[in-house]
Amino acid sequence: MNRFVKQISSRLSLRDPQRESLEILAEVVDNISLEKNTSSEQVQRKLNIIKNLFPSVEDFEREFPSICFALATGVGKTRLMGAFISYLYMAKGIKNYFVLAPNLTIYEKLIQDFTPNTKKYVFKGISQFATKEPLIITGENYEESAIWLLDPDTVKINIFNISKINTEVRGGNSPRIKRLSEYLGESYFDYLSSLPDLVLLMDESHRYRASAGVKAINELNPVLGLELTATPQVEKGQRTIPFKNVIYSFPLYMAMEKGYVKEPTVATRENFDASNYSEDELEQLKISDGILVHEETKVELEVYARENNLPVVKPFILIVAQDTDHAENLLNIIKSDEFFEGKYKDKVITVHSKQSGEEKDETIQELLALEAPNSNTEIVIHVNKLKEGWDVTNLYTIIPLRAANSKTLVEQSIGRGLRLPYGKRTGVKAVDRLTIIAHDRFQEIIDEANNPNSVIRKGVYIGKDVAKSKKKVVSVESNVKQSIIQKIAGDDINKDDENAKQRMEIKRNIVQTTFKTIQNLNHIQTNKHLTKPEIKQQIIKEIKTLYPTGQMELVFEDETNVVEEIVETVTDYIVEKTIDIPKIILQPKSEISWDFEDFDLDVSNINLQPVTQDILLQELRTRQRDTLHFKVEVNENEPLENYIISRLIDFDDISYEEHADLLYKLVNQLIAHLKSYLKDDNDVRNVLLYNQQLLANNIHAQMLDHYVESKVEYDVHVRSDFEVLKTNTYSMNIDEEVKDFRIPVENPSSIKGMSFGGFSRCLYPIQKFDAENERRFAVICEQDPKVKVWFKPALNQLKIYYNQKQSYNPDFIVETEDKKYLVELKAANKIDSDKEVEAKKHAAIEWCKYATKHEMQNGGKEWVYLLIPHNDVNENMTIAGLEARYSRK
Repeated sequence: MNRFVKQISSRLSLRDPQRESLEILAEVVDNISLEKNTSSEQVQRKLNIIKNLFPSVEDFEREFPSICFALATGVGKTRLMGAFISYLYMAKGIKNYFVLAPNLTIYEKLIQDFTPNTKKYVFKGISQFATKEPLIITGENYEESAIWLLDPDTVKINIFNISKINTEVRGGNSPRIKRLSEYLGESYFDYLSSLPDLVLLMDESHRYRASAGVKAINELNPVLGLELTATPQVEKGQRTIPFKNVIYSFPLYMAMEKGYVKEPTVATRENFDASNYSEDELEQLKISDGILVHEETKVELEVYARENNLPVVKPFILIVAQDTDHAENLLNIIKSDEFFEGKYKDKVITVHSKQSGEEKDETIQELLALEAPNSNTEIVIHVNKLKEGWDVTNLYTIIPLRAANSKTLVEQSIGRGLRLPYGKRTGVKAVDRLTIIAHDRFQEIIDEANNPNSVIRKGVYIGKDVAKSKKKVVSVESNVKQSIIQKIAGDDINKDDENAKQRMEIKRNIVQTTFKTIQNLNHIQTNKHLTKPEIKQQIIKEIKTLYPTGQMELVFEDETNVVEEIVETVTDYIVEKTIDIPKIILQPKSEISWDFEDFDLDVSNINLQPVTQDILLQELRTRQRDTLHFKVEVNENEPLENYIISRLIDFDDISYEEHADLLYKLVNQLIAHLKSYLKDDNDVRNVLLYNQQLLANNIHAQMLDHYVESKVEYDVHVRSDFEVLKTNTYSMNIDEEVKDFRIPVENPSSIKGMSFGGFSRCLYPIQKFDAENERRFAVICEQDPKVKVWFKPALNQLKIYYNQKQSYNPDFIVETEDKKYLVELKAANKIDSDKEVEAKKHAAIEWCKYATKHEMQNGGKEWVYLLIPHNDVNENMTIAGLEARYSRK
């Protein structure tokens, strides 16, 4: 890889399609000269060079070299522009750029993203631009005289709005940029066109490709044009005309497969019949169910953010209205006290073409601020589809009420809601999906989705996948923290005066600070070391720097040892009433790889015969039979191996590139066997043709007997401190009471919305279970006399990575009198066949090995990994009994 490409890809953390686009640009500019084009012949020569390298480019479609990079919405086109400019400057010394935006919204967004110290600054990490920032020249400041006097070595990025230029050139007028500058005696346009190294970048180029403004800009004669769009085509009447200069394409379905965008999902109710509803009733139902989905999504987003210490994302709903009157009617309904008891009356805005003046400005500002944590808007009513440039990540629910065919509905609705708020998929369905409420068009959209060229693949059912009951976020502290608060509260817990409240607040803060201070200690091997006087004194000293003696005396008067007493209580409770978990960070050095050992195919049981090419017909009433004779047309030039090879490479664990030699060997052994008893080559071809999958399955099954996995090596960091119990954050049904964990759940499918309590050995007062077998395992832990403590770990409690990016969270952590356990309950059919389960198992076993070594050096216990099938978790079991069956080493 080109060193500049590698450097920029690393510094800007480019995704694969961005990096591949940059590699292509590097190859292009290495093969064509970046100089002014003085003739059409010169442009044609450059086109021929690029066509030979990239056959998809048929024509530049301009009077200068111009190539298009077609990347799906959400993949990161603006960042790619930053990478392009960085490369052209670092590798080729290009210092002048002209960036075109299709409208005011994108124009302002681009200015912000190219401005240093902003949230999405495109050059963050590029050291060449850290020492000498590029100058951003816009449609507002380009006439300032200071710009003309700049150091020629400064990189200049001109950002202009093509829609403004289009307005200026109506009636054959010249755009303002072409008008004479009093300072130089020439126009800024003439100045730009005289530059020997101007590169033109066109964002969302499909929006203005043939506009009058672009024709005027083309006269700049740039040395290179770079177009970026998610839609590399233009609409002309009823026709769709694709671009002829697309050099790289990364469409939406690939972005979805890679997890770069949300998963678009269509929703309805189970057994729903739209014909039973009037138009108004159907509209009301869709809006109500959209609110239901929205509220659940809101809770799930908050839970995910709290569990991962990330900013909370506030989602909103987009309602697509039929016209402006319809939009205003919907607005009045939602603002009424009757609509969900007036809950959304101050949380809805509407956007349509009839708005003007101050009202329009206020609405636009609210739209642009939708991602802000302090935004109050939860519902946006819009008449037309949202245009490119409305770049939000928190659109999660769309309710289309506007008449449209299924294809249009799919394409227009999802376009603006696919960006991921955290930049990547999380693995939590509610966080990763965009939901379209389409009760009346569900089957139609699903049918459209089944089209190989469609983008939607999944459906959600209200009441099954999305609970009809509302949810709430619940944060649960460990029993230790709750017990400490109760103990240190003393008499203040029952008092209601202001002094008592102030003392309680300070005590709580000191407890929290003590926990944080302990978490930051990096030189104690186990929690038992907290009992050492010198450790306690260190903690006390650090806390007293935050709570000066004078301040404490004012509040607590005669209580002079408040900090000491709290530290004593916290450290004693942690030692006595928690489980000591070493802090070990474990990550694979590389992905797991696999192969198949060489072997000879066992063909002893294969004796297939040619299939007759006749069809037997039988009348149902008379039972009379007839035979239909026909000849099957086959390609006799097709190599015999291809029939079976093409099926074998469909298996997930077979790679043609890596296993081709073995595949051809085995298939040729099969063909040789068929030829040994079928003397006619046409019969051999017949057997292969009609038994492709059967024979491929036979070969694959034998290959699995010779499957080998490379031994995974891990990077392991054993810290000289220990894990402190985290706060658990759950979502649960708003009216759900805490249930007794001993009582079986009548409807196991609803268990995820419940919470359970009544434990005596659990380190938390409340736990949530994902399945009924987890509840039964909790019963085992509570009944087994050898179990001291147990709990379900919070997300990221342990740093066990089973691949380069994903961490593993076991279902339970259990401590008995003599051992500690990581416990996983898994579907029985996945334990020996699922690669992810296997990878997690390897990582957990490795973690237990290092945890055991650490504990043995510090007077602790052995750690054991249990991988238990879901159907063998019964309340008569013990942990020792389960270990005898299911310990993994």
